[in-house]
Order: sequence, then structure tokens, then C-alpha cells
Amino acid sequence: MPVIVIQRVEDALPLAEALLAGGVRVLEVTLRTPAGLEAIRRIARELPEALVGAGTVRSVADAQAAREAGARFAVSPGYTSEIGRACRQIELPLLPGVATPSEVLAAMADGYDFLKFFPAAAAGGIPMLKALAGPFPDIGFCPTGGLTPENARQYLSLPNVKVCGGSWLSPQATIDAGDWAQITRLARAAQALRES
Repeated sequence: MPVIVIQRVEDALPLAEALLAGGVRVLEVTLRTPAGLEAIRRIARELPEALVGAGTVRSVADAQAAREAGARFAVSPGYTSEIGRACRQIELPLLPGVATPSEVLAAMADGYDFLKFFPAAAAGGIPMLKALAGPFPDIGFCPTGGLTPENARQYLSLPNVKVCGGSWLSPQATIDAGDWAQITRLARAAQALRES
């Protein structure tokens, strides 16, 4: 899953189209920039075949704004029950961020069993995910943060990792250059990681 940072709203549609052309349908557009919400709105409206969600959801207000913009899911860098409850109330599926066993327990207590492991590399990476598999065999993870095309396959080989996320699918320099063919190539390469 690409972790997308949009600086210019006009890049949203060609970027999403390039990712779709490469076989990547689930798109996490972060709310890290002022362009994020409008990018989500345009992708949701113009490219319904894309499953666009909002990343960097840090508050109830973020979740509500994302839902209103047409986001089909939300991703948070951490977890609070307040955000979890709000997402349930507005029927916005949430991928909550966790980095420790205590955070996993908090998310589990609120009914979440598929979690974002973030920041994956800094929080222990593959050894930490292997360790979490023992006490949490029923929890699935999407690691993000420090993943690369070189190490993503190792993460994907773990039984508790369902999908990986990363910004390598949409590098800022490539977006700035409008090199949509390269984005499509990166998306195809990412799809090949899953199939191998």
C-alpha cells in the first residue's frame, strides 16, 4: 500500500492513475499537507475503482474530514479509543497504528484485529513482529515506516503480516517530476513482491 504525500492537488489524479495502471488499487493519501483532503476528494470522485483512504489521521476531526472527503478508510499513526470509537460511529474503517504490546492490547480491547505496525523499522522491525506473533497469533499487521523494496519481501513472508505500506511507491522527486511511468513501474514491482 503506498503511503502518499501530495504537495500539489493537481498531482493527485495522474498519480492515482499511474498506481492503478501498475495494479495498486488501495491508496493511502496522508493528511500531512494542506493538499491531502482535496486529493482524497478528487480521487474518490474521479476514480471510483481506487480504494482511497486517509493516512495520518490523528484526531476525531481528521476522521470526520476524511469521511466527508470520500475516504473509504483511515490510517492512524497511533491509537486512541476516541479515534477508534469515532471511526466506528461514522462507519469509516480504521487501520490503527501500534508500536508496542500495550498498544496492541488497547486496540484489541476496542475490537481491532488488523493493525498498522509503525514506525516498523524503528520499533523493532521483523524481530518485533515475530515476537508479537507469540502472544497475538490472531492479530494481523501492516508494517510501515522504514520499509523498502529490498526488505518488504522479508516482512511479507511473516504469517502475521497481511500487507506492507511505504512511501517508496510514490517518491516525492518522482511525483514532482511528473514521471507517472516510473510510478507505474514501481507499482508493478510492488505487486510482484506479493506474488513471489
